[in-house]
Amino acid sequence: MELPVWFEVGSLIVLVLILAADLLLILKRPHIPSTKESTLWVVFYVALALIFAGLLWVFAGHEFAGQFIAGWLTEYSLSIDNLFVFVLIMNQFAVPRRYQQEVLMVGIIIALVLRGIFILLGAAIIEQFSWVFYIFGAFLIWTAWRQAFPGDDHDDEVKKESFIVRQLRRTIDISDGYDGSKIRTVVGGKKMFTPMLIVFVAIGMTDLLFAIDSIPAIFGITQNPFIVFTANLFALMGLRQLYFLLGDLLDRLKYLHYGIAFILAFIGVKLFFHAMHVNELAFINGGEHIEWAPEISTWMSLGVIILSMIVATVASLIAARRERRAAPAGQVPSTPVEAAEAVADEKGTPPTVDGP
Repeated sequence: MELPVWFEVGSLIVLVLILAADLLLILKRPHIPSTKESTLWVVFYVALALIFAGLLWVFAGHEFAGQFIAGWLTEYSLSIDNLFVFVLIMNQFAVPRRYQQEVLMVGIIIALVLRGIFILLGAAIIEQFSWVFYIFGAFLIWTAWRQAFPGDDHDDEVKKESFIVRQLRRTIDISDGYDGSKIRTVVGGKKMFTPMLIVFVAIGMTDLLFAIDSIPAIFGITQNPFIVFTANLFALMGLRQLYFLLGDLLDRLKYLHYGIAFILAFIGVKLFFHAMHVNELAFINGGEHIEWAPEISTWMSLGVIILSMIVATVASLIAARRERRAAPAGQVPSTPVEAAEAVADEKGTPPTVDGP
């Protein structure tokens, strides 16, 4: 079965309207959402994704529905990695908590634009060059290794980001303090940018790095651009509300990166098998398809993804409970920032940029 054009167009219109309404709500009433409010919004967006999967099943069949769920779960787990870094960025630049929702929404919009560009490029490349699956597979396996065993690889990324921020501060005037959520302000009769501009640059760089990692992963699950984009869209929807739940989550997800690493490695191997199955490279098997190469089904991929996240989550919760029982009073992370730093240190994630 194929996806009806009217369904694709209608879905994108509805989803864009929901995102626009979410953005207008933030702009009209900037506030710090309560735990209850954040939870309800996250549940709403998760339910919306499941309803969308059900509609895909009805209009296009179970294969498309399975691809969407597998892609959505993969992107959602990778998006949680974004949140670890977002917490540190907000802390480094002392962004007023009242305006953090707006910053997060801008970050999500930047992420959508960047991922949309990567999706279009990826789809065009895949259509013309089937051998690119070998490259995607190798890249994901390398990314999985880096995720599971972080070393000094991130240092160069940090220097690049710090260099960009330093150049930004040298070339334009930036005020010492914030003026609400404004990017421009007036200090002593002179128009200047606020530190909010640097925050947006830092978040944009973070989104770019994560987009480079995440897009090859989902192309290992489906090559349908519509499903790739909607899976990314649903993964990012509700992300800002999830951010405000991090105080209860970050210090309990210390093994999440191992689950993500296993998923990336699995998809990387799957891409290698797919590349072998559709092989056209003359120096491999004489340019012929390698028929014995297995094609891993969407439902097997979905099972591996779910099982990996369950194992990583349960292991993290058990370890967190044991550490809390064994830790002396006062040594357990009590704030979102302390928890973020603890998890970032465990994962090997360095500071993102220099503070203002």
